[in-house]
Amino acid sequence: MSGAAGAGRAPSVTWVFVRLKLSLLRNGLRQSRGRTVGWSLGVAFALLYALGTGAGMIALRHNDYAPAAAVTVAIVLGVGWAVMPLFFFGGDDTLDPTRLAMLPLRPRPLVTALLTSSLIGVGPLFTVLVATGAVVAVAHGAAGTAVAAVAVALVVLTCVTVSRAVAAANTRLLTSRRGRDLALLSGLFIAVGVQLANLGASALSSGHDLHRLSSFTTALRWIPPAPAVDAVRSASRGAYGLAAAQLLCSLAVLAALLHWWHRTLHRLMTSPDASTVQAAPDRAERKAAARSARSAPARLLLTRRLAPGRTVTVMERQFRYLWRDPRSRASLAAGAAVGLLLPLAAVVQHGTVYQCLWAAGLLGMQMYNQFGMDGSAFWTVAATIADRGDAALELRGRALTLAAIAVPYVTVVTTGAALLLGRPHALPETLGLELAFLGALMATGGYASVRYPYAVQQDNPFQNAAPGQSGLVAMNVLGGTLSGAVLSLPVLALTVALHVTGHHALLWTVLPAGAAYGAAVAAIALRLTAPRLLDRLPEILAVVART
Repeated sequence: MSGAAGAGRAPSVTWVFVRLKLSLLRNGLRQSRGRTVGWSLGVAFALLYALGTGAGMIALRHNDYAPAAAVTVAIVLGVGWAVMPLFFFGGDDTLDPTRLAMLPLRPRPLVTALLTSSLIGVGPLFTVLVATGAVVAVAHGAAGTAVAAVAVALVVLTCVTVSRAVAAANTRLLTSRRGRDLALLSGLFIAVGVQLANLGASALSSGHDLHRLSSFTTALRWIPPAPAVDAVRSASRGAYGLAAAQLLCSLAVLAALLHWWHRTLHRLMTSPDASTVQAAPDRAERKAAARSARSAPARLLLTRRLAPGRTVTVMERQFRYLWRDPRSRASLAAGAAVGLLLPLAAVVQHGTVYQCLWAAGLLGMQMYNQFGMDGSAFWTVAATIADRGDAALELRGRALTLAAIAVPYVTVVTTGAALLLGRPHALPETLGLELAFLGALMATGGYASVRYPYAVQQDNPFQNAAPGQSGLVAMNVLGGTLSGAVLSLPVLALTVALHVTGHHALLWTVLPAGAAYGAAVAAIALRLTAPRLLDRLPEILAVVART
């Protein structure tokens, strides 16, 4: 009887999910030899990096800064696992729980099965190796060793659980068009994050900065999953009460994440997807009214600042493109992020405030190839340009849209960098040079957009230009930067002359001079470019519509 009962018993859901995870890994590697080789190389590099990080942490075992480093590593692991689904959701089908909605599964056993299967893979192994190095760096004595084993388990479980909970909570978003837009920006965020990590590593290369970091350990050690790692240090010192409190804190956070994950799965399994439900007419009208209300403040702001006419219409259209088109947002975000990163490097490495010129340069380069982003839809713009006045207003509206974003951004970045570097007296001259350079790039960018347009590949968001036009792109970037620098020489000459002659009290005049010069150069160049735009409308349409 017992044998018959055992034979008729349903297999464990957890064991089924484990076998499914192993089958997915095995079948993915069987697709091609190149994929197998690439996966193997990626795993090898990841494990080597994890082993190197763990060995580096163990090398700090008797160092005074080991607790601060261990806590920081734990926080970095937690943040990495939390944001990973937002960037790589589309590359891992196991993160989408809605694929299991038609199966007779309850959320509680599903959580157990998914959590167990999630512990299989390179990511959890990487986390185990790094977390082990972190706890070994602060573990001393029998009590510390015992707590270290529990701490590694808590760190790994917390990291995997927060990853799954975030993925489940954002499933509907990440499988929508907005999710694809987010995936487009993921490469930018990863690149900027790597550069910020490099800056942090260089900042921690000196003992003074390590001492500064260790002073923040009191606050950082309570940010999950750091309490589990810091509990090892507390147990090693004999503070068993504090160690118990930190372990309880880690367990409470893990329980809260599991509860959040459970509720999210229950909602996903029982509620219909909004994309499959036909919206009622009144609901569609409410959505349209809400969108109109959200865009009303922008239109009101524009009409208050500018006289009504084509310029306001062009600006409103460009702002809508920036808000809705993922490619335009990614391009602008890339310029803004790198433009902020380089001044930040100057602050960390005690460089010069003139590195803020990168912010103006990278945002000013957005003026180039203005019509390429329109693609075949440029015909709607070309059809409304009847004379030189319309062409001038079209160019002016596009330039003012960029200026409305770039001027405040450059001002904030330069002001912050000057204050952090302790050189507020250099703010007027630096900002004046930036505004002149920004105006010069708008002038040359408007001309290059008309004279040397190029098509943007619409079906591939990761390509900046259609095939065969890379030389034209390079010519726009290099030629535009050099010509913009040449146009900015009068303001640069004024700055150098005031420094050389010792009239440092008059350096403040560079700010109004640079602002006026940049605005004048941009206005004159765009007005002179307008007739050429009117004459080249068919040629521009033929070029940018070629994808």
